[in-house]
Amino acid sequence: MKEDFIKKLQIFIKNVVMICTKKKKQDFSRVEFLTYDEGLCVQCMHLGSYDDEPATVNLMHEYMKEKGYDLDITDTRYHHEIYLSNPRKCDVCKLKTVIRYPIKKIN
Repeated sequence: MKEDFIKKLQIFIKNVVMICTKKKKQDFSRVEFLTYDEGLCVQCMHLGSYDDEPATVNLMHEYMKEKGYDLDITDTRYHHEIYLSNPRKCDVCKLKTVIRYPIKKIN
């Protein structure tokens, strides 16, 4: 089932790139579809300006520590953000960003 989802997602992305390339004449030849096992993470939906993200990240760190976890950023485990809103078309106070950090249990 997971393989079916990944195959469908790859086809979807390929079609989106093809449509965008035709419509806007942009070069998407360097776009890659990557998958990786994120493992245990803490994440939060940040609402608002990107400039206000540090306050959200601090709350995430406090929550993580309270629950007995620590950051686990390595060469294979990354912090990342998923931007759900288009900042060119959305009011700054309505921007939505998923912020995700890898974590590990403190012994």
